[in-house]
Amino acid sequence: MRPDTKSLLRSKTFARLVYHFIRIYTATLRLSVINEAPWKAHLEKGGKVLICTWHQQFFSFIRHFKNYQTYQPSLMISRSSDGDLIASVANLSGWYTARGSSSRGGRSALAEMIERINRTGLAAHILDGPRGPAGIVKGGVIKMAMDTGARMVPVYAEADSYWIFNSWDRFFIPRPFSRVTIRYGDMLPPVQPARDPAELEQHRKNLEALMRPALLP
Repeated sequence: MRPDTKSLLRSKTFARLVYHFIRIYTATLRLSVINEAPWKAHLEKGGKVLICTWHQQFFSFIRHFKNYQTYQPSLMISRSSDGDLIASVANLSGWYTARGSSSRGGRSALAEMIERINRTGLAAHILDGPRGPAGIVKGGVIKMAMDTGARMVPVYAEADSYWIFNSWDRFFIPRPFSRVTIRYGDMLPPVQPARDPAELEQHRKNLEALMRPALLP
């Protein structure tokens, strides 16, 4: 990536422009939200919630997720230049961002996420980010759920008209004025402390098998 592109992606002014563009763009969408109440009730009774989604679908959530800012939610974002822009947009939406990924800074970011979930109760995680492979759940989300007792909640985005980009994740953006559905799955059972790595791997595979059918082709 060229140095001037990196500087642009790290610019707070550019991030504010992108944030406001997304707010205006997504205001045109006709949004429906399904099955949100159960996990919010669990959170408001003192429970912990870890929202799980695919990299392909996160654009559709940005505007609505600002509604959760009163819960002081957290999100893990990579330390890449692209991550700088995404983190700034998330921060403007009221989300705290722990910076790191499997390729750089992942251990410290994971520890920070666990501490934040224990303190505030709500976080979200992009399961196959930041570089994929698409549709493959990385193990950090299971560690977060196990160490905090948070209930994992899958979330999916659907639209009646959209673009799919030719990117590693086949990124999905609803067309203006389309009908968009944010659909929450049921809260998953708590992840019990594992006796060996095979148990963690089984939890990872189970989550992947549950959520993979919702990826858009």
